[in-house]
Amino acid sequence: MTAPIADRHPLPRSYWQLAGAAGVNAVGEGAFAAAVPLLAATLTGDARLISAVAAATSLPWLLLSLPVGALVDRHDRAGLMWRAQAAQAVLVAAVAVLAGTGRISMATLALLAFGLGTCQIVVGTAAQALLPDLVAGPHLHRANGYHQTIVIVGRQFAGPPAGSLLFAAAAALPFGVDAAALTVSAVLLATLPRTRDQTSAAPAAAPPLKLRTAIADGLRWLAGHRLLRLLAVLLAVNTFCFHLATATLVLLVTHTLDLDARSYGLLLAAAAVGSVIGGLVSARLIAVLGVRGAILGALGTNVVAFAGIGLSPDPLTLGALLGVAGFATTLWSVVTVTLRQQLVPSHLLGRVTGVYRMVGLGLTPLGALTGGLVAHSLGLRAPYLIAAAIRAVALLVAAPLLIRALRRLS
Repeated sequence: MTAPIADRHPLPRSYWQLAGAAGVNAVGEGAFAAAVPLLAATLTGDARLISAVAAATSLPWLLLSLPVGALVDRHDRAGLMWRAQAAQAVLVAAVAVLAGTGRISMATLALLAFGLGTCQIVVGTAAQALLPDLVAGPHLHRANGYHQTIVIVGRQFAGPPAGSLLFAAAAALPFGVDAAALTVSAVLLATLPRTRDQTSAAPAAAPPLKLRTAIADGLRWLAGHRLLRLLAVLLAVNTFCFHLATATLVLLVTHTLDLDARSYGLLLAAAAVGSVIGGLVSARLIAVLGVRGAILGALGTNVVAFAGIGLSPDPLTLGALLGVAGFATTLWSVVTVTLRQQLVPSHLLGRVTGVYRMVGLGLTPLGALTGGLVAHSLGLRAPYLIAAAIRAVALLVAAPLLIRALRRLS
């Protein structure tokens, strides 16, 4: 399957409004993402407990992706997004108050992280289903690439250094910034034009489906599509390995390499440099390599990058390899999200996305917990090395199947 040549057709105003909201939110999320492990590290030095907080954030992907996907197909997608962001603002504000008063505990932090993860399922699933309603199919690679770039700049480049610097000044500050950013994002999303009920895009005269039936339709559709089913399984392996490796990255940086909180934020920003480049050039790269070359290249690059991170002797090497991994991950995300948006009918996109992300992201909490156990037992470098080995085996097994499935779409 080949990709269309990247164009310069103007993207609609509603797309930029959606992307702007995502960018504002991403800055706050980046500050939050840097501050949470730093806050957890002040409460405990146990890698298992720190990884448990990461697991709590991602556990909703396993538990709630299916019903959320069905709801996204039933209701106004932008409306769901702004309400979820408003709820997130309240939860993050609670973290700020508790951290500022010294009343936060690991259990409370994990509980609040679970609530934030639940809201993020709604936002993420609805956003991916909404974007094809705003942007025509031939322009989706570029739209997804720009969207990824905007999010990455905020979440990984601008947010983390700000979060670590603010945390060094006062524990509550990065969480207050995130709460404010979430509020602004919710306001921007609330002003998007209302989309029609997605059930109206279903075949004419079809009665509203029960939630269980709607979920089953999404499950059957994905199970019957060879390529997307395989990509969902590969995403599951990728996310398991990513969180296995990164759940204790803060300890690798602060304990093994003996760096401070500010340096941790800068390393996260270094990873974002590669991600930003990936988002900006992904459409052109896919046009040159084709979908198959882009997917296989991204998977292979991440194997090498993860192995190198586990063996990094100094912060400069670690930062450079984190950037390479970020580039490959963004390329994978752009090409696979676009494929799903192009192949799945609009009235099923929320449900299929929910199923796809449940399969692909459901192992995230297990990966984080496994990473904590591996780091505790085998050392802080071991998670990256083991993750690289697992990804290498998965690539060798899946590559022939992936090539055959993509040829059928050509």
